[in-house]
Amino acid sequence: TSFTGSASLGDMVFISSATASSSASIEFDLGSYKEYKFFFVNIHPSSDAAEFEFQCSTDNGSNYNTTITSSHFRAVHDEAGTTTLFTYFTSGDQAQGTSFERLSQDTGSDNDQCCVGTLQLFDPNSSVFVKHFIANIQNIAATNFSTNEYKAGYFNDTNDLTNIKFKFASGNIDSGKILMFGLN
Repeated sequence: TSFTGSASLGDMVFISSATASSSASIEFDLGSYKEYKFFFVNIHPSSDAAEFEFQCSTDNGSNYNTTITSSHFRAVHDEAGTTTLFTYFTSGDQAQGTSFERLSQDTGSDNDQCCVGTLQLFDPNSSVFVKHFIANIQNIAATNFSTNEYKAGYFNDTNDLTNIKFKFASGNIDSGKILMFGLN
């Protein structure tokens, strides 16, 4: 993946994957890549109506409380085809908060419910700039609504982000897989 001239787009390199089986959380170490991309495959909660979320650490996983500012909007459509909605999701964002960042809203625990999607994290080792992220999650909520969740924001910290943790706000990750890729 290169184009003519002196610039190169680089390669996406598979780093790691984790498969959940009644797991409280899934954690990855972050290294020296300029960008990370995470793929979420059939992430299924053990508790009904649970929020899938993430947070980063600057101290090798001892604490997950890095300051975040984010925005969240979504498109919603119910299974019966009677309700649609496109809205900014006020309770899904943070303004200089240190909580885990919500990726999905009310993911259902029925056998046919889960969330899938991607998260991109940019330049987590910059000692000059904040660390931006964007996410797109397709979610089947406990109320049988299909939601397409869009998330963007930044970690307001110039320290290296050393680790990332994914979990549900309540209960375990019953099943699913997370793949981690790096880009230089």
